[in-house]
Amino acid sequence: MKYPVKIIRIKEDNNYQLTVPDLPGCKVSGASIEMVMNAVHHTIADHLQILAEYGESIPHASTIDNLITQQPNAIWAIVDFDIVPYLGKSHKINVTLPELLIKQIDDRVSKSEQYRTRSGFIATACVAQLSK
Repeated sequence: MKYPVKIIRIKEDNNYQLTVPDLPGCKVSGASIEMVMNAVHHTIADHLQILAEYGESIPHASTIDNLITQQPNAIWAIVDFDIVPYLGKSHKINVTLPELLIKQIDDRVSKSEQYRTRSGFIATACVAQLSK
C-alpha cells in the first residue's frame, strides 16, 4: 500500500513531524526529514500490528493529490508499505489459474525481492485491486 505522509517543521522544537493521515495517531518526530522518513516504516508496522490485534481493518491509502489540495504548504511523500502480514492469519485455499499466468507470476517472483512467494504476489495484487 502506498501511504501518503505529511511532514511539517515544528519551529518551536526545531524538529520535523511526520504523520500518516490514513492512520490516525501514526506519527514520528525527529531532528531531520531523513530521520522521520527512516523511522516511518517501523511506526506504521507498530500501528498496523495494534489494528490487527484488535481485529480492525487496515485503512486504504488516500490519493496524495486530494491531500495536497487540502494542505498545500506541507511536505508530502509516499511510503510504500507491505500490509499483507497485517491482514490476519493465512489460510490455504485452492485457486485455479491458467498455466501461462502461473509461469508469468513465478517469473516475476523469482526476479523481484518485493515478492517472496507466489502467494505473496497474488495477495499483493488482490490488495491493490480491492483498494481501488
